[in-house]
Amino acid sequence: MNSAPNSAPDTAPSKRAGWRGPRGPRRFTPRDRLALALLLGIPVLLDLVIVWGPTLASVGLSFTSWDGIGDIQWVGGKNYESLVDNYPAFWPAVRHNLLWVGFLGLVATPFGILLAVLIDRGVRFSRFYQSVLYMPVVLSLAVVGFMAQLILGTDQGVVNTILNNHEDPIDWLGDSDLNIWMMMLAASWRHTGYVMILYLAGLKAVDPALKEAAAIDGASARQTFFRVVFPTLRPVNVIVGVITVIEALRAFDIVYAVNKGRNGLELLSVLITDNIIGEASRIGFGSAIAVVLLVFSLGFIVTFLVQELRGARDR
Repeated sequence: MNSAPNSAPDTAPSKRAGWRGPRGPRRFTPRDRLALALLLGIPVLLDLVIVWGPTLASVGLSFTSWDGIGDIQWVGGKNYESLVDNYPAFWPAVRHNLLWVGFLGLVATPFGILLAVLIDRGVRFSRFYQSVLYMPVVLSLAVVGFMAQLILGTDQGVVNTILNNHEDPIDWLGDSDLNIWMMMLAASWRHTGYVMILYLAGLKAVDPALKEAAAIDGASARQTFFRVVFPTLRPVNVIVGVITVIEALRAFDIVYAVNKGRNGLELLSVLITDNIIGEASRIGFGSAIAVVLLVFSLGFIVTFLVQELRGARDR
């Protein structure tokens, strides 16, 4: 008697399992969609409300005249014209912000990289050095500003006491030719530790085989770092570059703690505060300065990201 061969067990996933194939997309249940909506929707909503909402509002208010109480009056580009032509503190603030970006980018950041490389080589007490050098990062810039006053003050400052020049002390914070450099040094003290810890994490992730291959080819330690190791740290470079620009352009606390951002310490962030919440509230004018600062920030960051991503694509 002929019997039909036993049919193979049905191993194909059933439709109720929610799969279209072994590698097919999963069909999300209503519960999954709700979880995704909450996990993605809440951060996006907060970003829109806290970041982009005030940003767009500032852009709109920059074309108006408003004191925060009366009616809002449309003035077009007059705020920007007055900012460029009739506001003496504007161009010094722009120069100081650009100087701040250059100092953090060309002095503090390379020094942080140097510290990361030295610690990565396995020096003794490396854990201690990491803790000591990273400790300033936990301090706010306002606290760093108060510490700078204690160290650089004319009356009982540590530096003038060491120099023993109480009869004719150097006014490190009052001299407009010196105070901007002192504040950048103080800010760099904090920024260096941040850069060091980021690059140290990146160096720990570098494949040791790359260094060994470079050594076999006869490359020196310097050549190995700049030609083999440093190019692999491109993601860290992007993060550090963006952080450096943001830290430089949003500097406010440290100069405001010293002398409220005056007498050589003018910055765009200080001008924004003075005009929006100062004695004579000019929200429209202060918003115009905020837009200028936003354009500077986006210009630096976008240019840097484009260069880095283009370099990564060409490799």
